[in-house]
Amino acid sequence: MAILNSIRKRGFFLILIIALALFAFILSDIIKKGRNSGNVHNTVATIDGVDLTREDFMNKVDDYQRKLGPNASASQAMNYIWDLELKKVLYNQRAEALGLAVGEDQLNDQLALSLGNNPTFQDENGVYSQAKLVEYVAAIQGNPSAKADWDNFIQQVKDNLVQAKYNTLVRSGLIATQADGEEQYRFENDKINVEYVQVPYTKIADEDVEVSEADIEKYMKAHPNQFEVDPLVDIEYVSFQEEPSVSDIQEAENAVASLKEEFGTTEDFALFVDTHSDKNYVDKWYSNGELPKTLQDTLLKLPEGTVYGPYKEEGTFNLTKVVASKQLPDSVEARHILIPVGLSKVDSISRNPEQAKALADSLLTVLKANRSKFGDFVKKYSSDMGSSEKGGHYDWFAYNTMVAPFRDFCFESKVGDMGVVETQFGYHIIEVEGQKDKQQAVKIATITKEIEPSEKTLTEVFSESAKFEEAARVDFAKAAEDRGLTPKPVNRIGRMDANIPGIGNNRTIVNWAFSDEANVGDIKRFDVNDSYVIARLTRKSTKKALMSVSEASATVTPILRKEKKAKMIREGISGTTLQEVATSQNVTVKTANALTRMSPTIAGAGTEPLVVGIAFGTATGESTGLIDGDSGVFKVRVLSIEKAPDMENYAPYVNQLKSAVNANTVNKNIYDALKAAADIEDNRADFF
Repeated sequence: MAILNSIRKRGFFLILIIALALFAFILSDIIKKGRNSGNVHNTVATIDGVDLTREDFMNKVDDYQRKLGPNASASQAMNYIWDLELKKVLYNQRAEALGLAVGEDQLNDQLALSLGNNPTFQDENGVYSQAKLVEYVAAIQGNPSAKADWDNFIQQVKDNLVQAKYNTLVRSGLIATQADGEEQYRFENDKINVEYVQVPYTKIADEDVEVSEADIEKYMKAHPNQFEVDPLVDIEYVSFQEEPSVSDIQEAENAVASLKEEFGTTEDFALFVDTHSDKNYVDKWYSNGELPKTLQDTLLKLPEGTVYGPYKEEGTFNLTKVVASKQLPDSVEARHILIPVGLSKVDSISRNPEQAKALADSLLTVLKANRSKFGDFVKKYSSDMGSSEKGGHYDWFAYNTMVAPFRDFCFESKVGDMGVVETQFGYHIIEVEGQKDKQQAVKIATITKEIEPSEKTLTEVFSESAKFEEAARVDFAKAAEDRGLTPKPVNRIGRMDANIPGIGNNRTIVNWAFSDEANVGDIKRFDVNDSYVIARLTRKSTKKALMSVSEASATVTPILRKEKKAKMIREGISGTTLQEVATSQNVTVKTANALTRMSPTIAGAGTEPLVVGIAFGTATGESTGLIDGDSGVFKVRVLSIEKAPDMENYAPYVNQLKSAVNANTVNKNIYDALKAAADIEDNRADFF
């Protein structure tokens, strides 16, 4: 009571303190946003001074993701739109600087190619029509959505034409001259005969050559372009799955088993399933191949009314009752007349359900008396355009092809039966024309119960994950070891990555790792689907930097090891002639004939382009110095050079060089070069 009185006396001061705290919180947020305002929070990227606005970019991403369908990921859509917009800006800037533009005739020609197969833009003869295009554009002026889609399409066509023009302009400069043709001819046909000494690198064991981390780091710094990587982070994590315990599984099985007796005696099995099952009753026949694997060859042998189970399947416990059993055809052929509810496409009469049913019944009465009129009635009354040309006939179709009422009549009736069936399309007058390959089928009712973790289990998983999180803040590795868990490392996560191996699509973890608040060694728990993930940030690079020594080691170590071996071999060589060098290293002098620069393979030594190239630059009778080749240290003496005879025209080799220029490869290289030369500020991660 004394405490409450004290609070009441100081109520004004408490309110003031709370108000000041809220104000400070809001002010700090404003200051933070102010610091980061400008382009970062309103602009997805700036490409050579051109801003991509957040609203426009994200609208395009959303539109493209909808076009891809429900299974498309946001990252997939964003990467596509990013590449599209980046390419558009880079090419348009270069095109503008060069004065490249798309003319009206070029645009129309491209539209004719792009839209030529679209019926909307074809005349009565099925030929692309400029008039139809003008008509379409005029028709959509009152439809903002359609007009926006069209404008975007036209802009994309123009952008593609600009890019194609620029690429063609660059490719046209990639010519091959007569001199190039002659050089190619010489590379392929000039030959050289040599004698050589090879001291292989394998002479020195790898373990005898030390390559230190300092060596690797020095090499990377000397070749930064080869080892520079974008901003990235490494994490390690453990996960606690919200999985059913052994007792949960047993309880789920008992719960399903308790329904077995009543399920076996109930007459309204459909209502019973809908009441007690996680999945509703499905009224259909199943052949053996359509049954779950656990039930195949079992249910077909059980008497009607038998309840099978409980049995476990894909995280559920189930009870299955055999409701009925009979022989059903594998496929059926039939013909029908569709009388729709609403406007008929054939006679242009709009009918309500009662009128449509009455017409169907009256036609059925006539047909039962005279089936020869079926074809005439199809032409006169049927609104199913797909079958009208065939007299309403549908060729052999399987059980699951048609809608349920249509299917049931065709498969459960006898050949020759005729009747009226209602579906969502209207009323069908159906005649069963044929059935084949009859086989045993069953109609089943299944109670399915998901095996789910109990509240007790969920609480325990939450508690365990929370305890681990606290322990991990002290020592992540020890906390994992004490609980028998193995942390999973995930390295080289990029700022725009979404998929984390073992976790799946999760931008939340990626954004946390790259946030200003996260530092190496930090721990954070995430609620991911049906699990808790406790992640630790193990490495963080927010700017372009050299990859780690461990990452570069696989590439750099063999290079440095070879260099060190070459140096050691050189230091051990004495003498100046081939024979002296060979004697000092206990190897032999060998010969190699008819070597070419195009195929620089030395028999007994392998492919050695540097060695063969230096040999071609050495005069007959002269020897090279020591050469650090791919497989060892070489010394070569040129025995003779056989120059191919001159040709009057090197056109075949010029054409060979021209044909080797792949347009797709060149276009990609152009785009890559434009990106490398551009000043790109990419802020997509701030919005994704």
